[in-house]
Amino acid sequence: MAVMKAIQYLEAGRPEWVETPVPQPGRGQILLEVLGVTTCPRWDLHLMDGVSMAPGGTIDYPTPIGHPGHEAVGNVVKLGDGVSKFSIGDCVALWRDQGAGRDGCYAEFVVADEGNLLKAPSDLMPEAIASLELAMCVEVSFAQILNIDSIEGKRFAVSGLGPAGLVAVQIAKAYGAEEVLAFDPVETRRNLALKLGADEALDPLDENSFPHDRFSPEALDLSIDCTGLPASVEYLMRRTRNVVALFGVLREPVRFGFQHWCRGLHLVGYGDQNLEAAEAALGHIVSGALNLASLVSFKLPLKDYKEGIALLRRKEAIKILFTP
Repeated sequence: MAVMKAIQYLEAGRPEWVETPVPQPGRGQILLEVLGVTTCPRWDLHLMDGVSMAPGGTIDYPTPIGHPGHEAVGNVVKLGDGVSKFSIGDCVALWRDQGAGRDGCYAEFVVADEGNLLKAPSDLMPEAIASLELAMCVEVSFAQILNIDSIEGKRFAVSGLGPAGLVAVQIAKAYGAEEVLAFDPVETRRNLALKLGADEALDPLDENSFPHDRFSPEALDLSIDCTGLPASVEYLMRRTRNVVALFGVLREPVRFGFQHWCRGLHLVGYGDQNLEAAEAALGHIVSGALNLASLVSFKLPLKDYKEGIALLRRKEAIKILFTP
């Protein structure tokens, strides 16, 4: 039986480099040789700490092989029965997380459902496409905004300049925002946002950095919060005329009062992940409007997984690209 190497969390704080059988695709499934997989910092750090991403949730250890890796690009090496959209040798990227109960992509090989994959341009380096799933997720929030108002010509804000926020800066520009303002207390992340197209990058901890009256001429038109922190959401609510979209996982209540009710501030939650959003995200990547490679701070061999996660914890990296 063919074997491979992969990461497996045996318990909280204990990811191990293990040997395990190469999985085999079932009907409608594909076996991928993983070329590169990027971290999802929230997932990785929560799993390391034994804390579920979902409020009130639990994590069962040991986790499935390769979990929680889900932002991956690879080559098709074997087809299960009934697969019709892909051929052996195709380069593909996952556009959807296959779920907590499935084996993940922190492995040399992984089985994926045909419907969770999109063909990736073969000329793109792994770091330029591996985070397609993240881009799809952010695109879902942009669809929520576009259900209410156009982005073109608007003053748009992004709060929280982790991976999702830096993607949001670029997608806002792709949709024609006239001005994009980026907010984060970490100077290095503000500087990266400026390189990726933000017109201003400000420290939200400095209350004087931006007016806090949503009825003023300087107010923001549209905003997206990528932190999930009530303080960040309320910061945007005090400064935004029309829509504040919530991308970050909200674990605590936010305060919505008269000043938000008056003149109709829209506070919108997250939508459903979908193929249309994935195809839109892929379009941004192919057109050059979305540079995912810029989010990759380090490229490491997968066996050095623990070292990569330590870099994330110390906020010395935005994302890590692991290569099996």
